[in-house]
Amino acid sequence: MKKANGTGLVPTFKSWMEDFWGADNVFADDFFRLRKNWMPAVNIKDEKNSFEIDLAAPGLKKDDFTVKVENGMLCISAEKEESKEEAEADYTRKEFSYRSFERSFALPENVDAEHISAKYADGILKLVLKKLVTKAETPKKIKVG
Repeated sequence: MKKANGTGLVPTFKSWMEDFWGADNVFADDFFRLRKNWMPAVNIKDEKNSFEIDLAAPGLKKDDFTVKVENGMLCISAEKEESKEEAEADYTRKEFSYRSFERSFALPENVDAEHISAKYADGILKLVLKKLVTKAETPKKIKVG
């Protein structure tokens, strides 16, 4: 007696579909491209005069992003919704895709929240957070009396 798809003697509906179509991910979210929430990778660099944040978000446009500072937090979010329709003589196929994310970062005390810049190019959202300029204190001699 042969096992169906290595799962047991009685095949499940999923294993039957995989055997029929030869697709391992028919029921995965990626198969239908319905990723509601995803989290882009982030790199943060601490430079001498600024912090640089690189957020990998390919396939978006600069208008898809919202970047704001609120209550000492830097909030970055994006939403993208697409639909595609293909009509032939005897059928119509519609596909929908929706992606969104939101990331928040606590701003360090030495960040100038008024001077944050953002630029999107080649799938990377780059933010530059300027550090506050602090004057180096000169030593003050105190006379002991």
